[in-house]
Parts: sequence; structure tokens; C-alpha cells
Amino acid sequence: MIVGGGPGISASCARLFAREGMRVAVAARTPDKPVLQALEKAHGVRRYACDAGDAAGVESLFKAVAGDLGSPTLVVHNIDGRVPGIFRKGIAEVEPAMAFDTIRNAAFSALLVGQQAARRMRENEPNANGARGTIIFTNASAALKGFPLSGAFAMACHAKAGLAQSMARELMPQGIHVANVPIDAAIGWTQEDGSRAHRLAGTSVDDNLADPDHIAETYLQLHRQHRSTWAFEVVLRPWLEKW
Repeated sequence: MIVGGGPGISASCARLFAREGMRVAVAARTPDKPVLQALEKAHGVRRYACDAGDAAGVESLFKAVAGDLGSPTLVVHNIDGRVPGIFRKGIAEVEPAMAFDTIRNAAFSALLVGQQAARRMRENEPNANGARGTIIFTNASAALKGFPLSGAFAMACHAKAGLAQSMARELMPQGIHVANVPIDAAIGWTQEDGSRAHRLAGTSVDDNLADPDHIAETYLQLHRQHRSTWAFEVVLRPWLEKW
């Protein structure tokens, strides 16, 4: 189950998980996006409408997915929560409403999704590895370092990281693997002409943009890790990224 559907990480995860034999659900505020329709047609991915910042909506989503596909064993929260205009503003200029919306979209939605996932996974029978499920939170480099002129976004990302850490300490002893994955890069997904590009960072040159297909492979590896070596935090960045 992937919450936050789009052409990057979510689409790559959906394709990979479906190829690996999983029954895949993708939830988005706008489930009729062409990329999600294409996933349904090509890979049998089920599409669901959901505002992940709405508690009742998230509860209804998990109920619907469980009824259609069974209780989830892998849930990916792939919403960074940024709103237009939140960046490049000093702390004195940030609009409070924008900051609140960013926290709601990123950290609060992660709480709601993580809560419903935990409730469902606790009822799962352990697999051969003793695991009942995996919850993965996509995060950003702002979870590790607060940059100038992006305090509201850093606040939301740090909150999401703190939530993930607390959940991991609570749920791992119950057989639920929780992982926080900060992506320290622009993400360039494959365009119709075969190139990889990001709307602001341009076209990928010499793998300077993160490839969502390989991010998806990391998520699958996390899901399949043996519980004797569960990873909590995995930071992904291109080999050329300055950090």
C-alpha cells in the first residue's frame, strides 16, 4: 500500500511491487492522474482517493484496502508535505497557514497512516521471518539538517523523523519493521523520451539525480530484511551530491 501517488517514487514502487507478485494499492488526493491510471492498466494496481491529512479519510482508506486486498504487510508513506511558496522565506516572512499545512501534509498524515498501519499489522500472522509488516516513511534531507529559508519544511521533516523513530522503538519488538528514508537529492523520473528529469533540477546528467526505480529497490530490500538486522534509517543520495 502506497500513500501519496505520483510519477516518481510511488509509481516506481507500485511497478516493482506488482512485478514481485504483491497486490498493490495506491492512494492519492487525485487518483485519476494519468500515471496512476497507467499503473492500473499495466500492473493491476488498485487506485483509491484519500486526503492523508484527514483522520476519517485515512481510516476509511485502510478499511477499503483491507476489504479489497487483505490486511497490508507493507505500507509506504510517500508524502513530503511541501506547499507552494513554503521555501526561500526567512523565518519572519513564513505565512503561519503555510507552515501549518506543511506539518499537516507531512507529519500529521504520517501519524494517521502509521497509526492505521500499526493497527492492521498487529493482527497479521508473522511470516517466516517473524515479521508482521513493514512501514516506510519517505523523508527529505531536511529531516537531518535545517537549511536557511526553509524552517517550516525542516520542522515538518524533523517531526516525521521523530514519529518514525518513536514508532520503530514501539513496534519493532511487536514484529513490525519501521524505517525512515531521507532522500538527499532531487528525484529524476523517466520521461516519455526516455530521459530522467526533475521539474526544477533539469535533466539527469551522469546520475546526479536520484533514480526512483532504485529507491523502490531499497524499499523492497527493507521490507525483506531479516529481523536480526532491521535498518531504521537509510539515507539515499547520488554519488555526486554535496553534503
